[in-house]
Amino acid sequence: MHLILMAIERKKDKYGNKMRHRGEALLRMTAAIVFWLLVWQVLSFLIGSELLLPSPWAVVRSFCGLAQTTEFYRSILHTLLRVAAGFAAGMAAGLLAGTLTAFSCAADVLLTPLKNIIKATPVTSFIVLILLYFSSNVTPSAVAFLAVLPICWSNVCEGLRQTDKKMTELAHAYAFGRKKTLREIYFPAVRPYLSAAATTGLGFAWKSCVAAEVIALSKNSVGRALYESKLYLETAELFAWTASVVLISVLFEKLLVHKLFKNKNTEGAAGRRSESLEHRHASCEAELQYKSDAYAEYGRDEERNI
Repeated sequence: MHLILMAIERKKDKYGNKMRHRGEALLRMTAAIVFWLLVWQVLSFLIGSELLLPSPWAVVRSFCGLAQTTEFYRSILHTLLRVAAGFAAGMAAGLLAGTLTAFSCAADVLLTPLKNIIKATPVTSFIVLILLYFSSNVTPSAVAFLAVLPICWSNVCEGLRQTDKKMTELAHAYAFGRKKTLREIYFPAVRPYLSAAATTGLGFAWKSCVAAEVIALSKNSVGRALYESKLYLETAELFAWTASVVLISVLFEKLLVHKLFKNKNTEGAAGRRSESLEHRHASCEAELQYKSDAYAEYGRDEERNI
């Protein structure tokens, strides 16, 4: 009974420490946001022109005005769908290309120059080139796809190449099969790299997609709204649209990336599987060492008999 109570107390202390750390992190973040809002307000006051730099309160008023219109939600929804389509296609293609180049030298030699070309080409060039062949509504998703592809490709390839060779040998020794080897060995190894690729790629997808909408003037898009705000010198509205993109991008990252790639239960399960495999690997090595010593002893006995 005493041990049970001690375990409960330790669990409470651990939960309390966790909540305290979260509260401290939230407090620091709030303090930083308030600080930069004050800097913004002071700069706006010193400049003295809402046309050049509107105050935070003017941006909030403009944002509340936009939030009362259907155009705002329609534009946000269409841009969100374009970003999601380009991001998902880029992650899927990057996962496939990274796997191919990690396991095939021929694919690596053939496809790596293509990846380097995509990484080196400016986003604006992609926008103009794609507009030659596709409509203004398809261009933002295609540009987001090209922005995400090399990031996911490089991370997945690196993660697979960094997989512990002993674990793959163990999986081969125990005849895991392809599916089980991928699930038990390769996926836990590549998961952190995939998470980093998703986090970074999502930010690039939003930036490139909105930039493509600005240049292509896509219908029902945040990019078109940004261009029109700049055209009519509605600076507060321009800031409000930008703030909405930033907020939605952050929420999208928290809801999608962290749920898909940073699930604690899955990470715990992967850790337990890794520990189990390491234990079996150690047992296998001990057994092989024992057999090797036994054969060596048997050989020495045979030599002495001769």
